Amino acid sequence: MTTEYKPRLFARDDEIRMLGEGLLACALPRGAWTHEAHLGACLWLLTERPDVDIDAEIATIIRRFNESVGGVNDDHGGYHDSITRAYVAGVRLFLSETAETELAARVNALLLSDIGRRDWPLRFYSRELLFSIPARRAFVEPDLAPLPA
Repeated sequence: MTTEYKPRLFARDDEIRMLGEGLLACALPRGAWTHEAHLGACLWLLTERPDVDIDAEIATIIRRFNESVGGVNDDHGGYHDSITRAYVAGVRLFLSETAETELAARVNALLLSDIGRRDWPLRFYSRELLFSIPARRAFVEPDLAPLPA
């Protein structure tokens, strides 16, 4: 029997802003850095922090945060470049299609959409390629379908 994953939704915009600011300041507790937090922070960065060049800076931001909470960024854990960049592309696509204007409503709609699913990158990548060491270390092009532009 398969259990459908239900994401934790956000009640207020400030919850998401606190996650994003905590990520940048390396001030989040390790346990707060969930799948939902990743996507909420990404959407917040893309919509409310034009001073952050997400394409150039996201790897450094997440690696620095992981290390600040005692995590590692190596071939087996921590920052995963291809997954991160797939979700950045997905969040951009979502933002181009959503009519929601409030931050929490946008993030919640994202989390409830196909793009918000934990397995969404596997629509573009085979499991073998996505979870390979080269895909963790650096962005690799998908082998099943192109990422959304």
